[in-house]
Amino acid sequence: MKEIRPASQIEAVVAIPGSKSMTHRLLIAAALAEGSSVLHRLLSAEDTLLTAQALRCLGVPISWHGQSARVSGNAGVFPPVSGRKEVFLGNSGTSLRLLLSIAALARGEFLFTGTPRLRQRPIGELVAALQKLGAGISFAAAQGFPPVIVSGGGIPGGRVELSGKESSQFLSSLLLAAPYSQEGIRIEITGELVSRPYVDLTVDVMQRFGVTVLRDGYRSFQVAPGGKYQAGEYTVEGDASSASYFWAAAAVTQGAVTTENIYPLASSQGDIGLLDVLEVMGCRVRRSTDRVTVEGGVLRGIELDMAGMPDMVPTVAAVALFAEGKTTIRNVAHLRLKESDRLQAIATEWQRLGARVAERQDGLIIHPGGGLAGAVVDPHDDHRIAMALAVIGLRLPGVIIRNEDCVSKSFPTFWQLWDSLASQGKFHSS
Repeated sequence: MKEIRPASQIEAVVAIPGSKSMTHRLLIAAALAEGSSVLHRLLSAEDTLLTAQALRCLGVPISWHGQSARVSGNAGVFPPVSGRKEVFLGNSGTSLRLLLSIAALARGEFLFTGTPRLRQRPIGELVAALQKLGAGISFAAAQGFPPVIVSGGGIPGGRVELSGKESSQFLSSLLLAAPYSQEGIRIEITGELVSRPYVDLTVDVMQRFGVTVLRDGYRSFQVAPGGKYQAGEYTVEGDASSASYFWAAAAVTQGAVTTENIYPLASSQGDIGLLDVLEVMGCRVRRSTDRVTVEGGVLRGIELDMAGMPDMVPTVAAVALFAEGKTTIRNVAHLRLKESDRLQAIATEWQRLGARVAERQDGLIIHPGGGLAGAVVDPHDDHRIAMALAVIGLRLPGVIIRNEDCVSKSFPTFWQLWDSLASQGKFHSS
């Protein structure tokens, strides 16, 4: 268990590790590229290492040392694999979704499985889309959920529809594999696409590797056949999602925190938008080429649609406890399908601390203040819940987090950096 030591007026500079979302996508694009790629400042965390190991199972050589890796791309032509290979992906929904389409290009049979929680996360729409495009893929047990059997051999291609309501990663998965489909792929979105910035990130990575995506906003996407990713040398920028907890630390302690390796003026990461939210809530934000400084101020509650950056909901929910006036978060029903049911997890654990939180089908209403008191809290095996609880603990004495190691999923060095951060503030006695 991890006890958070309260502090105020934190002043610190923190170097943020590489983006998890970008690391996944760069590894996949490099694996499909023609030639050898060198990737720098990779995030070495549980989820990204699972993606790398899965690509090795598909036959892609990857040599990973520290924060860099050399990936020997296959130009979409995988070596044959005999027998059925099991690919275990823990609770990495990103790895599962992005890799299913890639495995359909491979040569062999693969069983994709993971933890009990991963087997509860819906994958039916992506599997149905791949089946319509001609890929060999089926469910090994319950319909619509992992484990999934992929019989590689290629994706004929064609036109397919996605609702867009469950996960943008279904779209990203199809796009990443599309250049190596036989006929090309056209994807039409029939509903309201969630987490749109992650699609922009996927398209950005594809374009860096030389693949063109034709699109009509977020309504349709098309990739022609015959294209190839081009190998090269690429550097991963810092993870805006990970930086958010340090920005929040400045917000709740009325301190000033600078995060390095963050590129707010050029980043395609959607979670950089949290800076705009913090400004509206009362913080001062200074944006530079490769860093951001957030200074805390008098916080105020707001109402916002967070469909575009759902991973930031726990961070906003933590800051909202110390604002003047209620905060309403809406249009994030898909958060129930993450590592935990995040809406339920936030409501449960914030209430355990004495907060007044109303859980809605698609969001939360958070009232500040009240009878807040420290307690032992459970992050529900969810890295983002654990790190958001750490933010609360800076202001609320007695916050003790169970299973604190769950942060290794995306941020293995989080507690080391967090303890260093807190040591640069003024301590409250508990």
